[in-house]
Amino acid sequence: METNQLISGIRHRLVRSGEPTLTDFNKITTLDSLRKHLQVAIELEHSTIPPYLFALYSIRENTNEVAARIIKGVVMEEMLHMILACNILNAVDGRPDISHPGFIPEYPTYLPHSNQSFEVNLQKFSRPAIETFLKIEKPSGKGAPPEADRYASIGQFYEAILDGMERLQAKGNIFTGKASRQITPEQFYGGGGGVVVVHDLASAHEAIAEIVGQGEGIDGTIEDSDHLLFGEEVEYAHYFRFNEIHEERYYRPTDTPKSGPTGAKLPVAWDQVHPVKENIKMKDFKKGTEEWGMMYQFNKSYCDMLRALHDTVNGDKEKLREAVIMMYDLKYQALGLMNIPIGNGLHAAPSFEYVK
Repeated sequence: METNQLISGIRHRLVRSGEPTLTDFNKITTLDSLRKHLQVAIELEHSTIPPYLFALYSIRENTNEVAARIIKGVVMEEMLHMILACNILNAVDGRPDISHPGFIPEYPTYLPHSNQSFEVNLQKFSRPAIETFLKIEKPSGKGAPPEADRYASIGQFYEAILDGMERLQAKGNIFTGKASRQITPEQFYGGGGGVVVVHDLASAHEAIAEIVGQGEGIDGTIEDSDHLLFGEEVEYAHYFRFNEIHEERYYRPTDTPKSGPTGAKLPVAWDQVHPVKENIKMKDFKKGTEEWGMMYQFNKSYCDMLRALHDTVNGDKEKLREAVIMMYDLKYQALGLMNIPIGNGLHAAPSFEYVK
């Protein structure tokens, strides 16, 4: 299948605003609203990263290697999705903001602009954590309408953004942003998939197809879109990778979303985790204590990484490598915290809070 055929197919599956049954969905009708929703998309993609990292860091060293590799791969692809959303916002001459005080949500939290059907927590690696991850990445139900503000699935939210872009582009060119602000594939040091340089409606569709395809799968399958879009090996979408962990079994190439994984057993040791305090906060400790100081330092490093990413997507592309290095260094600070007992059988942990 050619790339343009794939994009056309995903376009047909994602946006169905021409159907008469969908006339009442919440439409994006102004350029200002489109930019605001794209900023929300950036915040949405980011809001999944702290809980995924928290679960990843909580796994004891040299255990649960497959599960850890799956979670780490998803984290890197969520970083990619953030970059793609920034590229789209920059393409319509917006300004991504990923360093303001409210950018990091306070956990537990709901996904931004969602229907608030479930909360996202900072949880150790466990069945409840993976079950939340499955809710985050759950594919849109058949016939689910676009929804800009109270979506049940992330795919619905991006459907509404696509519909808004098409609606506005039909009235005049909205892709007036500077090409120099785009992050290119050569500049991104991330996981699977690829960065899409966005300059028109077709490339915006491609970027969103990458985001939704990696998360939910394409055409009702368990596969993500990378092998078709970028010529990569077949890989399963986020939802199905997390489901392998949950079911403790691998998918086979012939499996479907309905069948579930029917392959070999995937070894999971749920008890091989640090006994960390979940949804921990700096205010849980007295300022000046070792725990407070180490949590502050982790949060400062995390905020510094976000500021470097902010500078990157706002024109200073040299900061991207710096941001990626910072992200890898966070693991060691997190592990240091998770080795500190704080009483009641619990250990400290990173809190992912905004600090100046």
